[in-house]
Amino acid sequence: MTEVQRVLVIDDEKINLKIISDMLSDDVIVMLAKSGEQGVRKAIEYQPDLILLDVMMPEMDGFETMSRLRHDVRTSAIPVIFITALNDSSNEEKALLMGANDYIQKPLHTNIVLARVRLHLQLVKQRKMLEKLANIDPLTSLANRRKYQEVIQQEWQNAIENQSCISLLVIDIDNFKQYNDCYGHATGDKVLQQVASVLANQVLDQGLVARYGGEEFVILLPDHSKEESLDVAKRCMQGVEALNLAYSHEDFNGRVTVSVGGTTQLPSENCHSEDFFNAADDMLGLAKKSGKNKILWSLPSNLNEVVE
Repeated sequence: MTEVQRVLVIDDEKINLKIISDMLSDDVIVMLAKSGEQGVRKAIEYQPDLILLDVMMPEMDGFETMSRLRHDVRTSAIPVIFITALNDSSNEEKALLMGANDYIQKPLHTNIVLARVRLHLQLVKQRKMLEKLANIDPLTSLANRRKYQEVIQQEWQNAIENQSCISLLVIDIDNFKQYNDCYGHATGDKVLQQVASVLANQVLDQGLVARYGGEEFVILLPDHSKEESLDVAKRCMQGVEALNLAYSHEDFNGRVTVSVGGTTQLPSENCHSEDFFNAADDMLGLAKKSGKNKILWSLPSNLNEVVE
């Protein structure tokens, strides 16, 4: 199902809001703001795909509104089309230099407004598609390492603000090199896909599952206690074992399993997300060295727990 795009119209004249809303309402969801201040608030809250902004408004005009939008990280990437009765080139130049994406002069012609709005909304669709592709691992269709690094920064800050805990699992497929040596990389890729599917099915919308690299995956679980996250880790291990992917290569015989390193922390300004990852990764390394197919957990108290 195609997602309906949203356009925010900021204009102090009710008649202009109605005219533009009538023009666009068949194609998009239209949101209205009757002042620059209200427009900035709605842009932050609703994250529209496009903003149509009048220049001549009392108290906070279009240029000041544009400056507020561009200097806030939450709205800086939203494309803006200026709509104005001002017809001198200096104002158009000023708008474009401030980062406006287009400039439409009044009186408004429906076909012109629709054509330009559709153009910029199509560009938004293409940009979002490229961003999505840039954040997806092509083999497993999971989020990739880049996406994980983006999300962990957001969730880490959220956890600090909300004083909530956050958990991380770092998961590695045991003896994957031997499996590849025995059956080839094409078959190994299928194993990666199957394991990825198992992990995703255990998490669903509870957190982020990403392929970190090679045969290593991460599961980020915001607002999850150690007990809740440990349950996810156990289900992941059991799900992979249930695939019953047997291998036999020289001295290596058995089924595909995974090892898991986990950590749960209550983030603060004095600790960093990199240390958070390293704590789980260190536990994974110990799990691999101490026999594989197990979970090791790092707690904030620096007490480690092994779960066979």
